Amino acid sequence: MAVTLLADDQSVARRILDHIDHSTTDLSASTWREPVEHYRSPGRLALELERAFRHSPTPFCPSAALAEPGAYLAREAAGTPILAVRGRDGEVRAFRNACRHRGVQVAEGSGCGTAFVCRYHGWTYGLDGALRHVPHAHGFPDLDPARHGLVPVRAVERHGLVFVTQDEPELAEPCLDELAGVLPPELRLHSVTEEVFAANWKILMDGFLEGYHLRATHRRTFYPIQFDNLNVIERFGRNSRVAFPYQRIGKLRSVPAAERSVDGMLTYVYHLFPNVVVATFPLTRAVIVQEPLGVDRTRVINYTLTALPEGDADAEAALKSALDFQREGAAEDRDVACSAQRALASGANEFYEFGRFEGALTHFHRSLAEVVNGAAGAARAASG
Repeated sequence: MAVTLLADDQSVARRILDHIDHSTTDLSASTWREPVEHYRSPGRLALELERAFRHSPTPFCPSAALAEPGAYLAREAAGTPILAVRGRDGEVRAFRNACRHRGVQVAEGSGCGTAFVCRYHGWTYGLDGALRHVPHAHGFPDLDPARHGLVPVRAVERHGLVFVTQDEPELAEPCLDELAGVLPPELRLHSVTEEVFAANWKILMDGFLEGYHLRATHRRTFYPIQFDNLNVIERFGRNSRVAFPYQRIGKLRSVPAAERSVDGMLTYVYHLFPNVVVATFPLTRAVIVQEPLGVDRTRVINYTLTALPEGDADAEAALKSALDFQREGAAEDRDVACSAQRALASGANEFYEFGRFEGALTHFHRSLAEVVNGAAGAARAASG
């Protein structure tokens, strides 16, 4: 029987109401000092990509982005061109996106089809990656088609997400069953956005994982409807979940504890190691991928999902209003992240100091240090 690591909604609601009553928040056992050089060093980034990104089962996209047989999505993950596709049998598979003849990518962007045809010489691959056709095949008398299919990478579909592991050996089980119900099957893909920001991927990630900044950064957006520095923080494997309650959660006081629902009462932010966030909102779910392009540039891919029906004018208006509000708050986060990136050049800080109420940050950076440097390296980082 699987062990549940995350608290149920009723327990989270009780902890939040207790924090409100006592003007407290969840506290970690200790503080953390993260070397600023870890945000600036190309060598450190190379290790993160090699040891964490490519060996981790990392969310590549939501299942809703591959909703039907033949649906595919091609993009770079940790600098590697990857192609994910749903086969005729309903299974999701992933491949290194390179023709086995001369290496040209066989797909770009997203779409739906029955095969992948290399635009260079026309080599053709099935949805299962098998090499199906070679024009003028007599020119390759020794070619074994069975050995020249697209090169697979491990793909696992769990709880509404497609996870890809590029390299072996794979890191330990990432506690994926804790995501049950986060992305229910009735969700449809509403939109996908991509933007490149002038900031290190970890600076951008840090902004998702604490509520200490709400009053100062989101004075006109999130702060009026949420709480400053009041969070419930949980860990599962290298991942974490942070609950950001809304002011209206106080209405649950009149509801029997066993009957309390947190739907519409809080946002859960799930950090899925190393570089993906899943955020729950009243009308949407967001799957946000931070893809490093360099020490000071990150591509942010945001998949927005919703259960609201298409074509309903009232639903579309409500969704637009909610997304506009979320984008305004996200822009505030990105502005301060880019400011922090520019300030790295000042040389003012040797370390970033994470307080006890920033426990999800501590867990993230300790987990990353353990993967990159081993447990001893993580201990040295914690001590400064």
